[in-house]
Amino acid sequence: MIQIDALPAFTDNYIWLLQDNATQRCAVVDPGDAAPVLAWLQGHPGWQLSDILITHHHHDHVGGVEQLKAHTGARVCGPANERIPGRDLALGNDDRVQVLGLDLQVIAVPGHTLGHIAYYGGALPTPVLFCGDTLFAAGCGRLFEGTPQQMHDSLERLAALPAATLIYCTHEYTLSNLRFAKAVEPQNPHIAQRFEEVTQLRAQDRITLPSNLALEKLTNPFLRTTETSVKEKADERTGRQNPTPSAVFAGLRAWKDTF
Repeated sequence: MIQIDALPAFTDNYIWLLQDNATQRCAVVDPGDAAPVLAWLQGHPGWQLSDILITHHHHDHVGGVEQLKAHTGARVCGPANERIPGRDLALGNDDRVQVLGLDLQVIAVPGHTLGHIAYYGGALPTPVLFCGDTLFAAGCGRLFEGTPQQMHDSLERLAALPAATLIYCTHEYTLSNLRFAKAVEPQNPHIAQRFEEVTQLRAQDRITLPSNLALEKLTNPFLRTTETSVKEKADERTGRQNPTPSAVFAGLRAWKDTF
């Protein structure tokens, strides 16, 4: 069994730590800072960092890569179409990579950045998705490089995964995302309930992740662009008819950018 824990970094990042207790080997996802990982390794003598998985090139996701690689010799896996420091294995859509005995599928998810990838493991008792800054709990990433159409298509690709899939994104944005979700769908009882639960968690400084895909489909407006209530709110905000789900998405994303 692989254990997955979060190592907090910066103000709201999470570095995901995958641990194989049988072999005392571990892997990390998007280590923007080497210090939390090195501190964990120092506190766990005998453990070996074998792999570093990168979803995209932003500094808060790759800033610790070279120091960790120099310290541990870990293999660095990352998107083929982005400049990733220390990368050993360049990955593209539908590639597969073996990490700690897990078979992970690579899914191209352009939008936040053009070469952004996600890692999906479907062979565990519960499927897992490491999606970087593409899909957040109750939200999605900003469009720094891609188009609304690209990001919408990427989210649809992720939404097609099994409903039980656990969503391991890399920022603690859940509460602010739910505030926006409430503005989009003020009558949605699932959003109201989740907002209350997440508010209590954050008041205790507790993590709100991982999420799961079934919950996201009920509460994440960016996965609900075909819902009449969401389209009507997007039309109201943009002052025009948004004829396609991707147009609804574009309207929501522009609104969220200034929310």
